[in-house]
Amino acid sequence: MVVLLTSKPVDEHDLEQLVGRVFFKAIDLLGGLHKLAEYKTLTWLPSLARAAFAIVLREEYLKTEEEIAEIVGLTRNTVRNILRADPNAAMFKIEHMDELTKEEKKELRVHTAGGVAKLAYKLVKEGNEAQTLLEFCREISAKAVQVCEAPWAYTVLKHTKGLKYPVETPEALKEKLSGITIKGLSAEEVAENLTYPIKNPAQLLHEIKEFLQMKEV
Repeated sequence: MVVLLTSKPVDEHDLEQLVGRVFFKAIDLLGGLHKLAEYKTLTWLPSLARAAFAIVLREEYLKTEEEIAEIVGLTRNTVRNILRADPNAAMFKIEHMDELTKEEKKELRVHTAGGVAKLAYKLVKEGNEAQTLLEFCREISAKAVQVCEAPWAYTVLKHTKGLKYPVETPEALKEKLSGITIKGLSAEEVAENLTYPIKNPAQLLHEIKEFLQMKEV
């Protein structure tokens, strides 16, 4: 039996949202805007944005090279190079940014942009969002729980400002929560007994809530 794969209609809102998340994650992988500015490579951003569009259109909407080229405004050959890019090779090059030539710093090559965007897309789909977005969510959540009179949740979010996600072990969290208590329990004890990794602020609150319920406090 022959199975035909057909593309689905593009939802402009969903497309914009996912491309934005992939774009911010790609910037994270490159070390953040500060590092890009330090290396005088902010001119890479348009290439990253186009690569993020191409990858999402292919992976989410099964668009052909011709269709992606028309939507994003690239040649078919450029789209093909983005889609065929190797994420590992791209990240190896980025990790050796110090060795890039002046010309390489001026313009991000298609293969490299495609590789970074591919890796960023994979991480976002696995739930590893960009640190910038997570920090914004943490601030919004802190304001929300403050209004809802959830003092321990507000305290946790307030003290975890700048915490890097995903949190793989208790140490970083224990350092942030050092000296405070959560419903009468040492925050360090709570942190020690959570399930890791923790991918975002919402999961952090959920894990703490489950631990408190288990302790019946």
